[in-house]
Amino acid sequence: MSARKILVSGVKPTGRPHIGNYFGAMKQFVDLQDSYESRIFIANLHALTTVQDQAELVSTTKEVVKDFLGIGLDPEKTTIYYQSDVPHVTELAWIFNCLITVPYLERSHAYKDAVANGKEPNVGLFDYPVLMAADILVHDADVVPVGKDQKQHIEIARDIAEKFNRIYGETFRIPEPLILEDVATVPGIDGQKMSKGYNNTIPLFASDVEIEKAVMSIVTDSGQDIPKNVYEIHKLIKPESELKKLYEEKKGSYKELKLELIKDLKDFIHPLVARRAEWSDKEVEKIIAEGGKKMRKIVHEKMIEVRKKVGLIHND
Repeated sequence: MSARKILVSGVKPTGRPHIGNYFGAMKQFVDLQDSYESRIFIANLHALTTVQDQAELVSTTKEVVKDFLGIGLDPEKTTIYYQSDVPHVTELAWIFNCLITVPYLERSHAYKDAVANGKEPNVGLFDYPVLMAADILVHDADVVPVGKDQKQHIEIARDIAEKFNRIYGETFRIPEPLILEDVATVPGIDGQKMSKGYNNTIPLFASDVEIEKAVMSIVTDSGQDIPKNVYEIHKLIKPESELKKLYEEKKGSYKELKLELIKDLKDFIHPLVARRAEWSDKEVEKIIAEGGKKMRKIVHEKMIEVRKKVGLIHND
């Protein structure tokens, strides 16, 4: 058994990450990898709820791995793998499906939001929290880093674990949410929360042209001495002690402040782009193959225990 607590998290491969993704979650995975036995999976099974294009999914799945390597996730410290390379989780999700009820899952925020917006959710979206619970519980995870808005997913995993343990005997560890309290909500260039859905992002691995275009498009309020949206993005990458002096000196000069932000964003992003480019497709495939092999072995042992408990294995 690992001497360190186990941290598990998954990331959906849905396009290019932006700086909001980085400061909201990705950076924390890097910061925590020295403190936990970290297992990060690329949630390509979850992605099937929305991505139904083979070439797109194959491409984005591999690119996400490069993104994480680019920001400093170390495959020697963190096990990185594809969710689909550990098919035991879908079997466990089915077992969990037979324990919980439809009304319980109807309380899921993602499902309720889809229905409220007039959508007809596929079964995968409805069952999404159960597969996520399987992803977490099959590892006997101690902690799952999440933002406050994702806490319900961990609560569902805890409920499922407790119900299974009550019916079949102590089997799963009850995971704790690792709420990242100090994570900033990063504003997009239009002032709303930075989101791909709002098309208001600054890509994490942006080119110089993309950085310049995005920053110069940041919405500002002419009635302010300090452009709030520019400042809120700037403080993510530069100490506020330096920023306060800069913004006082250039008070009211929005263009100059944006040019300063462009310079600092380039200084921040260039090393990430360079490190990402160091990883070849072949190296990524090796990392993923090794991660999948390691996780299948660990998870297989857990699933033998589960199968025995529920009656799917009759002999030792």
